[in-house]
Amino acid sequence: MIVNNILETIGRTPMLHIPLRRGEVGLYIKLEMFNPTGSMKDRMALSMVDSLPIALKEAAISIVESSSGNTASALAMISAVRRLQFTALMDSHASSDKIFTVRAFGSKVRVVGSGDGALATDQRDEEARRIAIEEGAYWTEQHNNPANAAGYMGLAAELLEDLGPRITHFVSAIGTGGSLCGTARQLRQHIPELQVIGVEPVGSIIFGGQGGCYRQSGTGTPEGANVGVVIDYDAIDSGRKVGDDNAFSICHYLARRHGLLVGGSTGGAIYEALSVALEAPVGSRIVTLACDSGTKYLDTIFNQDWLSSHDIHITDVEAEFAGLFADAPAHRSR
Repeated sequence: MIVNNILETIGRTPMLHIPLRRGEVGLYIKLEMFNPTGSMKDRMALSMVDSLPIALKEAAISIVESSSGNTASALAMISAVRRLQFTALMDSHASSDKIFTVRAFGSKVRVVGSGDGALATDQRDEEARRIAIEEGAYWTEQHNNPANAAGYMGLAAELLEDLGPRITHFVSAIGTGGSLCGTARQLRQHIPELQVIGVEPVGSIIFGGQGGCYRQSGTGTPEGANVGVVIDYDAIDSGRKVGDDNAFSICHYLARRHGLLVGGSTGGAIYEALSVALEAPVGSRIVTLACDSGTKYLDTIFNQDWLSSHDIHITDVEAEFAGLFADAPAHRSR
């Protein structure tokens, strides 16, 4: 396929099928790391830029966004192609590679918050608001931008094209809510009985509960930050929480058993998808999203020194979900 610019490569990502319970249940993982910046955020970032008023785009106005990394990378890439000025507000929770990626595309990065690796969503948002007011930039405000969810209409169409109306469960991480709610609403138009399950880290407050520190990146809403209007609770049947130990253990399992490197938010979603699969009826088709690539987290999730320094423990996923993986005995014998 020949394309005229890199933005034409966004979407049409492949799907990985993992048979479970000896083929009684299917787990389907949409591999969104095949988008150009390595995450599904390319879809929504393009939608947000396309939704800008024509006058703003023609004036090549400066845009600003608060991001833990993937949205910033996507907006930086799109800004390079569209000749826009972009400033990313990030914190020390973002990996250094994500910060370098934004700068590589020619965009600016302002790091706010403490340097201890903690999320500073509220401080990032406040700085974005200040820049928009004082410097005349346009804040895309992903948490409250309807173009966020609209950016995933194509993703839902791809899932239906690949699997048809036989999807029984849609299990995915929830952060801004765009990918989960935007995709779920479109799928429900064709599959009214679809079960939609949102997954956030333990310590996130989207589905209530006590706020606290978590290390899964690009997902959840920390205590002190506002839950954006993009999240449509009516589109979600159930909200679940997964801790860092379980999420990152899934990341290690997928890398060592399936050759698939994913980030922590994906690990959390797949952990919950496996929990659903344990009791799902025969013939169930469970779909989830690999939000981004684990190559962005080689110095954290896949670094034992980092894991130990944050008291995170990798557990035996195959033992926890004994009998669920169709190919587990073959892997163990190698």
